[in-house]
This record gives sequence, structure tokens and C-alpha cells, in this order.
Amino acid sequence: MGRRVLTADSVPAEPGAVARVEERTRAAALRYLGALNRRDADAVAACVAEDFVNEHTSTMGRGVTGRAAYRRRLTGFLADFADLRYELEDLVVRDVRAVLAYRMSFRLVPAGNAPVKVRGVFRLWVDADGLLARRIDYWDGSEVTRQLTAASPEVPG
Repeated sequence: MGRRVLTADSVPAEPGAVARVEERTRAAALRYLGALNRRDADAVAACVAEDFVNEHTSTMGRGVTGRAAYRRRLTGFLADFADLRYELEDLVVRDVRAVLAYRMSFRLVPAGNAPVKVRGVFRLWVDADGLLARRIDYWDGSEVTRQLTAASPEVPG
């Protein structure tokens, strides 16, 4: 079964339909961000569709397809990213799509709790049930590496 790409053509033509679809899209984006900020893996997974596609543009990120696979990965992600916080910078909604600019901060546990702050953008597509069907995450992996390197203690030579 092929995935249906969500577009403006997915919006019904009746009066007020665009406003309702955009409100559903906005609510889905904010619900997802809120669940991430609560560090609640079950709530985050409940925000995504069964066949959710999670794509990262950074070489440091790892994509995954499917709610179940995404949920399995969330436990480790939330454990490794202590004090994870997404601060909303901007949210632009158009039909079933949202572009959410954020500032993300966390302490990376596997790197000795090194603090990291990075800006990024989620591109989100929301299905008719108000669930995220797709997320593309843009963030600068080289900036994360720079901050982790700066936070690591010098090893005497």
C-alpha cells in the first residue's frame, strides 16, 4: 500500500474547511511540541500516525518509519537528552503543513552531560485524524559537534 502525500488538495472545498484544517494542523504541531517538552514518550508517540515518517537532514540524526519503531527509539532519545526543551520561535501553518522553528536545549548524557543549544526547524504534515504523518527535522550537526567538543575536558598530552 503506497503512502498518500498530503497536499492542499487534501482540504475539502466547503466553506470554512481551510480554517478547520489549519486549526487541526496548528493544534497537532503544538501538541507534539508539548509532549516532547514533557519528555513523555507515550504522549509523543500518540501524536504521530501509524505509518509516521521521521526524517533528519543532519547526518547526526537517524530517520525512522512507523509509530511503533519511533516509540521504541523515543525511550533512548529521552534518556540521552537530559533536560530536553524545545522553545518555539515561529509556527507557520498552511493547510495540512506546518513549519515550526525552534531552539532546542539539552544535556547529552553520553557526552558527560555536556550542554547543547541548537536552532532547528520541523516541517510537519498532519493527517485527517490530526496526527503527524511526516516530520522532516533540520538542525546543524556541526554546531552540536562544536559545542560537544568545546565542553569536553582537555586530555593532558
